[in-house]
Amino acid sequence: MSHTPLEDIFKKPENNFDVENPATGHETRFLNKLKNQNEQPLEIAHVKSNFWKPFVGIAASVALIIALFVGTQQPRNSRDLASVSPEMANTQDFFTASIHEELQKLNKESLPEAQNLIQDALKQIKILETNYETLKVDLIESGDDSRVIYAMISNFQNRIDILQNTLEQIENIKQLKKSSHRVISESNI
Repeated sequence: MSHTPLEDIFKKPENNFDVENPATGHETRFLNKLKNQNEQPLEIAHVKSNFWKPFVGIAASVALIIALFVGTQQPRNSRDLASVSPEMANTQDFFTASIHEELQKLNKESLPEAQNLIQDALKQIKILETNYETLKVDLIESGDDSRVIYAMISNFQNRIDILQNTLEQIENIKQLKKSSHRVISESNI
C-alpha cells in the first residue's frame, strides 16, 4: 500500500497532540468573565437622523422612474421610415401623398354598386396601417434593419395597389353599367 500525502499529514503530529487539562478553576473564571461582560452597560450610539434623507431618496426614485418611462415612450412614437435617412423621408412623403390622393379619388365615388368594394378596400387599408405600426416598433428594435425598411416600403406599395385596383374595378363597373344602358336603349329603339 502506498502512502498518500494525506496519511503523511496525520503522521507528522502523531505524538504532539495537546492532551493537557486546563488549570484548576478555569471553568469558574470563564463563567465570571461572561457574567461581567453581560453586566457592563452597552453604549448605544445615538444615530443622528436626518429627517429629509428618506424623502430625498423617494423623490429621486420617482424622478428616475418618470424619466425612464418618458425616455422609452418617446422614440416609439416618433420612429418611422422618415427617421432612417433623408432619402427614406422623401420616399415616405411620396407614398403618403400618393395614398392621400388615391383615397380622395375613392371617396368621390358615389356609385351604389361599388360601395361594398370601397368598404372592403378601406378595411384592407386599415389592416395594412396596423401592420405598419408594428413595423415601426420592429424598426426601433432591429436598429434600422434593411428587411424592416423594405417591409415598410412594401406596406406603402400594397396600400397604393389596393386603392388603384379598387378604382380600376369601379371604372370597370361604370363601363359595364354604360354598356348595359346602351344595349337596353338600343334595343328599345
